[in-house]
Amino acid sequence: MIELEVYKTALEIGEKVWAIVHNWDHFNKDSLGKQFVRAADSISLNIAEGYGRYFYKENRNFNYYRRGSAFESTTCLRKVFERKLVSAEENKEMRLLFERYFRLINGYIKSIGEKKEDQQLKEDPAFYKSQATDLDDLLYNDD
Repeated sequence: MIELEVYKTALEIGEKVWAIVHNWDHFNKDSLGKQFVRAADSISLNIAEGYGRYFYKENRNFNYYRRGSAFESTTCLRKVFERKLVSAEENKEMRLLFERYFRLINGYIKSIGEKKEDQQLKEDPAFYKSQATDLDDLLYNDD
């Protein structure tokens, strides 16, 4: 089992998105809902696939794919909120979860290839701390 904090956070995002979309009517599920679920699920799926790759470069590439899926998911969240399909509280909870994810993924990407594999995968989550202070900074910053 993958014990990375970034993976656990990605799984949590996928499950929360599923729980939100699950209760929508058919039209909303079929239009934006399916795309939101696919994008959110893709985050953890790409982590698992990249984690299983032998070369650091391949793993790093999959991290860029999953970060792209997270960007897509945050755009879906923005649309969902504007269309009043989530409450302000749910929106805030999801944004905070995405902020955590982006801090972790940006740090994880930066760490790939810098250490031996057995050290890289067992780092303390504090190792992945980002200097970004809000979601917009995290979306556009690799530091």
